This record gives sequence, C-alpha cells and structure tokens, in this order.
Amino acid sequence: MKRATITIPDDLEQELDAYLAEQDAPPSLTSVVQAALRVYLEERKWKARGYHLEAKDLNIPVAETGRGQRDISVDHDKYLTQGRGVPY
Repeated sequence: MKRATITIPDDLEQELDAYLAEQDAPPSLTSVVQAALRVYLEERKWKARGYHLEAKDLNIPVAETGRGQRDISVDHDKYLTQGRGVPY
C-alpha cells in the first residue's frame, strides 16, 4: 500500500468538513480520498477510450393535455419502428 501526503486547499477543506458533518456515521478522510480517486481515475479511463460521461440536459417534448395518442405506452415499438417517433 502506498502512503501519500496531500495538501487540501481551504475551500475544498470547508466542503469536505461540511460533507463529513452531514453524515450520520462519517467515513474516514482516507476512505473519502480513496473513493474520490477511484471515481477520478474511472472517469479518465472512460474518456481515454472515447466515451464521454458529461451530463447533458434531457429535453423531452411534452404534449398538451388531451393531445396525442393513448396507446403509446403499450404500442411504443410500433411507433419506433415506423421511423417517425412518437406522434404528438
């Protein structure tokens, strides 16, 4: 196991302290840093493979009440295979 000494900037220390204070059973600083490092490395691994994990807004159009088809939840495959998408 590798040991390391890190310096945490004041703003990050405040966020970390606030996070730990909110926990019913606060994890150790070591486990928090290890978890953060795992997430960081996993994201970099996916990006290196060409996958992008950036969050984007999901824009789903909503039909007006009473407008549209009533069988979409049942016959969704039919609408998708027609190539026209869901009729609104």
